[in-house]
Amino acid sequence: MTAPQSTTETTAEATSEDAVTATDTGETALPDADAASADAVVESAEVVETTDGDDEDDDEDGDEDGDDLLVQEGDVAGDYLERLLDILDVDGDIDLDVEGDRASVAVVGGQLSTLIGPEGATLEALQELTRLAVAQSTGTRSRLMLDIGGFRAQRRADLTELAGAAASRVAASGTAERLAAMNPFERKVVHDVIAAAAGVRSESEGEEPNRRVVVLPET
Repeated sequence: MTAPQSTTETTAEATSEDAVTATDTGETALPDADAASADAVVESAEVVETTDGDDEDDDEDGDEDGDDLLVQEGDVAGDYLERLLDILDVDGDIDLDVEGDRASVAVVGGQLSTLIGPEGATLEALQELTRLAVAQSTGTRSRLMLDIGGFRAQRRADLTELAGAAASRVAASGTAERLAAMNPFERKVVHDVIAAAAGVRSESEGEEPNRRVVVLPET
């Protein structure tokens, strides 16, 4: 395992209601996976009903104790994922980092497509399992971010392009656009892009798993 220098990048995810239990040997068992959200497309938005904010926008106070906890989260997650890779007989290296106010873990190398799944479904489930394993060890809710095979990094790039195009259209037309349902990580990427664009703003509407971003002209 390697631990790269910390970067400042804030993302987020929804938490799972599944529970990770300990086996008789003290190792973490693996509950069933959750389904992933749909990919992002653009739709017209004539009526916008919004709710305030996203869970992923909540910030947590950071201090030295917090940094130590994030490092501990990364260590626990790394051990958990190493055991998982051994069980699945999948080759991969694990990189640990701290990005902003959360631990970041990446599995790189090898043939990792089976750990990503269709539209990242398996990745989303593994992230929730890893968070639960960390929470069980630390006693604290984890907001750890997991990436596998660079999938999440590529998804961030695609969403940045999509959000930028939507912002340009809305600024030019003055007509709101509603994007497809996204998970918290995806919505956070879009909100960040819209926040940096002129003449537009963004809000979220709906309930999980159908919560989505609406891009509106600035008033």
